[in-house]
Amino acid sequence: MRDQTTGAANAAPSLARQYRAFVFKRIFWLTIFLIALITSFIVNVITGPAILSFGDVVGGIIDPDSLSGAMQVIVFDVRLPFAVLAVIIGATLGLAGAELQTVLNNPLASPSTLGIMHAATLGASVAIVFQFDQYGLPENYIIPIFAFAGALGAIFLIQMLAGLYGATVDTVVLFGIALVFALDALVSLIQFVADSDSLQQIVFWTMGSLARATWEKIAIVGGAFLFCLPFTIRHVWKMTALRGGEDYAKSYGVSVERLRMLVMLRVGVLTAVAVSFTGVIGFVGLVGPHIARLAFGEDHRYYIPGSILAGGFILSAASLTSKSIVPGIMIPDGIVTALIGIPLFLVLLLSQKRRG
Repeated sequence: MRDQTTGAANAAPSLARQYRAFVFKRIFWLTIFLIALITSFIVNVITGPAILSFGDVVGGIIDPDSLSGAMQVIVFDVRLPFAVLAVIIGATLGLAGAELQTVLNNPLASPSTLGIMHAATLGASVAIVFQFDQYGLPENYIIPIFAFAGALGAIFLIQMLAGLYGATVDTVVLFGIALVFALDALVSLIQFVADSDSLQQIVFWTMGSLARATWEKIAIVGGAFLFCLPFTIRHVWKMTALRGGEDYAKSYGVSVERLRMLVMLRVGVLTAVAVSFTGVIGFVGLVGPHIARLAFGEDHRYYIPGSILAGGFILSAASLTSKSIVPGIMIPDGIVTALIGIPLFLVLLLSQKRRG
């Protein structure tokens, strides 16, 4: 009896040390992710046709009067909005992708899986072709408003169908696939009847770009992100339990179908707000969560922040690359994320296969 008591007493400190090592390792990786994000953000602000030093940027942010009038315009009206929007959009898509991969139990799930981005493209295409600015709608926000309405309409349609036929993983994924093909056909039809100018605008919108970043757009996207984040935090332990399987989660009292519906609604709002201002930007919501999963595992207390930081870093690095490939020309960010995301995703898949 005494030996058993002694063994139990020795086991407790050992478990405590293992848990401290577990937490330390994840905090360490979160710190690395945060440093990488901050570094890419600063370099993004510095990089451009006008030469700015690190001291100029930091000093100008702290004391704007230290910059000349032209430099203030470059930093506060061009560089900073562009860099900040890249981080916020990336973080939003990273969060959406992480939640979607969990509730659908599908490593290939992303905000485009359910047709949300395709629906946004349809909404933007309708706004471009039919020129609703003639009816008194705000010119700068016509396309974002229609893109947001299209994306949100898609998620509500899936929610309605899933509610009627059961919000199982297979049901939701199949509805999403069917919706993708239907929306692609409708967008192709609109492109077929569009004139040359409208067709060019539609094609450019589908490439995805941060070029028209403004502080007002940053406030809208950031507000949506901050609104949804507390609900994500509230569901962290349920999402972690769900990674153990639906039966495992139900044994802890988790209503899996209700959780899936709430998460899909949240993902729909996040994606709709993000892409309505930038156009289609793919692979961020797919690759970011994979990187986070390699570093943090399935514990959503760390996996969710890691996905947010990874998504922000990927799009920030992509926006930096878009300015650097061809001097003086800003390549659409959606093209860059695809060029970066495809090989990176293949590397992640192959590394996971070797580990398995």
